[in-house]
Parts: sequence; C-alpha cells; structure tokens
Amino acid sequence: MRIPPHDLWPATPAGAIALQVRLAPQVVLEGDPPEAGVRTVAGCDLAFLDRGRKAALARAAVVLLSYPELTPVEQQVVVSPVTFPYVPGLLAFREVPCLLRAFERLERAPDLLLVDGQGYAHPRRFGIACHIGLLLDIPSIGVAKSRLTGQHDEPAAAVGARADLRDGAELIGVVLRTRERGRPLYVSPGHRIGFGPAVEWVMRLSRGYRLPEPTRLADRLSKGLPL
Repeated sequence: MRIPPHDLWPATPAGAIALQVRLAPQVVLEGDPPEAGVRTVAGCDLAFLDRGRKAALARAAVVLLSYPELTPVEQQVVVSPVTFPYVPGLLAFREVPCLLRAFERLERAPDLLLVDGQGYAHPRRFGIACHIGLLLDIPSIGVAKSRLTGQHDEPAAAVGARADLRDGAELIGVVLRTRERGRPLYVSPGHRIGFGPAVEWVMRLSRGYRLPEPTRLADRLSKGLPL
C-alpha cells in the first residue's frame, strides 16, 4: 500500500498540538461507504513490548479482513521504537509513525478502516483515527474503549443501544453498547464518514465481542496472539 508524503512528525507536545490544530479543519465528517463497495476492512492497533526511559519498543499490527465474511486475508506487523512521550490527546504522535510502516506493507488499501482510539471525540477534534484517515485518505472510524472528553448518559443495556457523546451542545461521538450489559465503546468519525454511518458500520463488524472484529483481531496480533 502506497503511503502519501506527509509532514515530519513534531518532536515536542507543543509542536504536535499545533499540527493537530492545523490539520483538524481538513477532516470530513460526512459520507457512508456503500456496503456493495466495501470488499475489505482493516483494523489497526499497537502494543508496547518494552518501556525504556528514552524509548519504548512497540509492535504495530494491521489486519485486513474480507467483507462481509470478516475473514483475515492479510496481516502485517512491524516492531519499532517509539520515542514520543505519553501525553493524553497526542496518541497519534506516539503510535502512527509505527503503524504507517505496517500499512506500507499491505498489498492493497482497505475500503474502510477501524482504529483503536478516538476520532472526532477529541479535545481538538483530531484523534488518532482522524490522523490516520486523513493521511491515508480512507474512510476511518475511531473505536475507543474509554472516554477522552465529553459527557453522555448511560446507554441502555441492550446490544446496539447508544447515547450521544457531547461537548456542550456539540455532538462529538456516540457511546455504543456492542454486548448486552457490557462496557460500551466510544465511537466517532475519523475521516470521510458521518456519525450515524460510523455507528452502523461498527455494529455490522461486531461478532458478539465488545470490540468489532477488525480492532479485536488487530489487538490480538499486536500482542503476539494468534488470530
């Protein structure tokens, strides 16, 4: 998969925040990839293997699944040092450079991408799913396991129950129950997809686990577990 040229990665949190602010207006919060046009869906995740003082060693994983079968058709793993510090809201600068190396090894680009992390539901409206989606120009969805910002009511216990995630009056994401009485997920658009379609795609890609299949399998691969 060809990765387009992009800005050099800032070395400091201040530089990273400035880049997020500059790129956020380019995010497209509309679109709905038609089911008939989606043949492959990707999930990506990263796990840390060693956390040294100056650099952490990480394993970045990308899994490509056929749709609608959700059968793995390709997987790529890259182990790389990560030097950017952990700062809430700046996850992309810690993980995306390594993840892009895994995407570069894919033989073909996915039609849709699910990212373990926030999309628009971010203080500067530019989470990791926005960053990757914008760089790759692929419809992308942020599927996070915890809330970074915003407020919401608790969704009902049933599978598919949802509640708006808002920052003041602004809708920034959806809190979605993918398992009955299970902990919900925080779903938000990354790029080239709307709020409603993002939620519907997460439901289509779920198979009884808390995480949808693309990110569930990417999580396993990043930890060295079999798919």
